Amino acid sequence: MINAIDISGVKYDISNATKRYVTKRVARLDRYLPRHARKSVAADVKLRQVNQAYGNKYEAEIILTVPDKKILAKDTTSNMMAAIDIVEAKLVAQLRKYKEATITHVGRRRLLGRSKQLRQVTPEI
Repeated sequence: MINAIDISGVKYDISNATKRYVTKRVARLDRYLPRHARKSVAADVKLRQVNQAYGNKYEAEIILTVPDKKILAKDTTSNMMAAIDIVEAKLVAQLRKYKEATITHVGRRRLLGRSKQLRQVTPEI
């Protein structure tokens, strides 16, 4: 679980229900992190209310600080909870790419090792 979550509102009053919702959504992101990064990750959540000519919009921005990188996702919709959900989905995709890039892939070694063993066992004609 991501413990260092900083939630701030810009022109937006954050209720307890919104804080709980954001904490629940952001804390779930640690399952997509590599194990070495889980203890040192920090999240900075910024919730904004943007007044535009045709109505109010809400913007959610989450910055995850992981080892060697900062991962950012931002979205604007007419509902704050929907913006948080969309940002979470964007972060999941980015965290999968980060995990693939940082973890060493050792699966091919086993596959190559098996083929060498098979060559040694089968007699040549």
